[in-house]
Formats: sequence, C-alpha cells, structure tokens
Amino acid sequence: QVDAFADRALVGNPAAVVPLEAWLPDALLLAIAIENNLSETAFLVPEGEGWRLRWFTPGGEVDLCGHATLATAHALLTEWGVDREELQFHTRSGALSVRRVDDGYQMDFPAQAPRPVPEELRAAAAEVTAGLGAVPELLLVSEDWIAIYPNEAAVAALRPDGGRLAEVGLRGVLASAPGERHDFVSRCFFPALGIPEDPVTGSAHCQLAPYWADRLGRSRLRARQISARGGELGCEHAGERVLLTGRAVTYLRGEIELP
Repeated sequence: QVDAFADRALVGNPAAVVPLEAWLPDALLLAIAIENNLSETAFLVPEGEGWRLRWFTPGGEVDLCGHATLATAHALLTEWGVDREELQFHTRSGALSVRRVDDGYQMDFPAQAPRPVPEELRAAAAEVTAGLGAVPELLLVSEDWIAIYPNEAAVAALRPDGGRLAEVGLRGVLASAPGERHDFVSRCFFPALGIPEDPVTGSAHCQLAPYWADRLGRSRLRARQISARGGELGCEHAGERVLLTGRAVTYLRGEIELP
C-alpha cells in the first residue's frame, strides 16, 4: 500500500498495488478492492516490455487512475527491483508511461480538456449545483463535471450532498478555484463509485490542467487538492497530453490470502 502524491506516510492518497502472474476473475478483483476499502486498488500483469494495468474502486473498474498509477510505479521501482528509466503501462485509456524525475515521478497521461455543458446535460447540471450546495461561476464537463469557483475558500467551504451527486450521470464532480499559494486547488467527489471525496485525484488533473493552463496562460502549474489528507501535484499541459508529477511513499507490505 502506497501513499501517492505524498512526501511522507499518512497523507496524500493511499492505493493498494497487487502484482499478478496472470489475471484473476474480475469478480475476485472487485472483491479484493472492496476488501481493501481504498479509493483504488491497482492490479498489474507483465505484458510485452511493460505491464497491463487495471484499477478497481470498491464500486467497480475505472478507465483511468492517476494516484494508483503513481503508486504502481513507486512499487515497481522501489519495492520490486525494477531498474528502468521509464515504465510502460497498457490500460483502458491507452499507453501510459511513468519516469523518475527530481520531484518524484512524472506520469504521461491523455489530456481531457473540458467543454461547455451540452444541451442533453442541462437538467443534470442543475442537480450538480444543488448537490454541491453552492452555485459555481462556471460549470463544464469532461470525464467529470467541473465546477469553477471564485476562490479557494469557496471550494473549502463546500459540503456536498453525496446522494445527489451520485445521480448526475458522469463519473464524478470536480470543484476547483484559483489557489492562495498554488496556481489552482480542487476537491473531487465520486459518490457513484463509492468514494464520497477522493484525497488526491491524478486523473482529475487531466481535465483541470488544460483548463487552468488556458486560463492562466502558462503550461506548467502547481496544484493542490485540499481534501482532509491533501496532496500536491505538478502539472504540465502538453497539447494532447498532460504530464503529472508527484511523490510517493510505501505505507505497508503484505500478502493476500485468497479463498
């Protein structure tokens, strides 16, 4: 178990990383994720020159997860003796890579730039606002709903209704604003996946980084997710890709006893 986007244990976002020789049934993978009761459990199997990587929340498999990818790279490079400049992963979101850098690990992910709310989601947009409990300055969509607020205090003050946000049709809801000591801050809510609030969400920054890079006129940004545990990310918007940088630390090592 690794704390991702963290420079010490017990902060950042915890993820379990489970190496396999071959795939287990999906129902068993989900049962392990439920048993772990973390926002993500990553499973990996060697494939070609890299690994096939899959991510499960307690609510099911997801297409993209940043912090569990960071945790997987950390485990391979520091716990399991892999000695490579760059790691290659095959995923449901295509090819992803991770490499060591001075600030920890840098992940190369697809950019998912937000867009205006389409007509067919207008009714759901009203539910997003009601579920957040505060009207945003701007509401956008990508893989998630993205609610932009005027300042960090407004995002910190949100007390969302998880039941309402679980019914809004997309993966989750991201609330973001200019930061006081960072370029931008965010909080991320995924109640439909069994995650009321995620501590630090790498994949959310595939959506947030393009927005803030365009708004601020800079491709390189520093971000902080202001959850209770909190975590910091370096972001670089590079056209169709986003480079996300963070640190990680091992929290525990163990074995799973299967039935």
